[in-house]
Amino acid sequence: MHFGFTYDLRKDYLAEGYSEEETAEFDSQVTIDGIASALEAMGHKVTRIGHMRHLAKRLTAGERWDMVFNIAEGLAGFGREAQVPALLDAFGIPYTFSDPLTSSVTLHKAMAKAVVRHGGVATPDWALVEDEADIDAVNLPFPLFAKPVAEGTGKGVTAASKCADAAALKRTCQALLAKHRQPVLVETYLPGREFTIGILGTGKQAEALGVMEILFNDKAEAHGYSYINKETYEDKVEYRLVEGAAADAIAQAALTAWRLLGCRDGGRMDFRLAANGAPHFLEVNPLAGLNPERSDMAILCRLLGVPYQELIKRIVLSACERLSSKATMVA
Repeated sequence: MHFGFTYDLRKDYLAEGYSEEETAEFDSQVTIDGIASALEAMGHKVTRIGHMRHLAKRLTAGERWDMVFNIAEGLAGFGREAQVPALLDAFGIPYTFSDPLTSSVTLHKAMAKAVVRHGGVATPDWALVEDEADIDAVNLPFPLFAKPVAEGTGKGVTAASKCADAAALKRTCQALLAKHRQPVLVETYLPGREFTIGILGTGKQAEALGVMEILFNDKAEAHGYSYINKETYEDKVEYRLVEGAAADAIAQAALTAWRLLGCRDGGRMDFRLAANGAPHFLEVNPLAGLNPERSDMAILCRLLGVPYQELIKRIVLSACERLSSKATMVA
């Protein structure tokens, strides 16, 4: 099979003057080489394309591929992760991971929470602060947790995200609105343990790869899986595989949310426990990082004894199976 490969290479954007934090979601050369090597080891041909504008040029020039392995995050707007899938849909080229609708809904954390709550999955109560006038209208009990509504990799999450009172909430929301220029999601703060759940597959065929607890030591930034904690996790975070009845309950809730949101092929769900121990949905990453060394999915696979190449293979197999099923339905 001939794969096109779409991605955002972080060093390209740094060279254009974007900051380390602005490019936090973009991929390193290690990730690009790792995925391409895994696909080639499976016997596939790989054409490295790059970001959406490169893809558009190649498509209009007449290039085509059997499938595109897509990890492009995009640069701006609520639809940035949907740009490559939408373009590929327009040209009738199949691709890995989620479609434009799911990519847009899941990037907007408040939209994703509304969908999963409607489907019966617990998630913290929330309010959306679109401008400063909305801050005083937030009617939720403290403490609260504030973060940008459409960022990943912990961007905008700091120790100040946990707000103990109205004054702290106002300071944090004002700072986030000014810096990230997007609404702020304000949630009831959950004091319990935090987990990430790796998921592979689509729809009824989806399965939880494993449940991994994220534990912060005394060197970590307080209160959550912040940008700093993620970027410098080596001396701040411990990752621990969790099994048993509690893990099964978290995995089942994650699978329910995965299916409600229409996620495909592979990704991660983030959950946290409330004071009563009940698991609550925080957010989903349907385009999870795949750095073979430091991404949460790769770390989870190492804890499970799953080789990186096997992870990539299972993602590709999921895409092929759902496409085959779709072709059968059409026929």
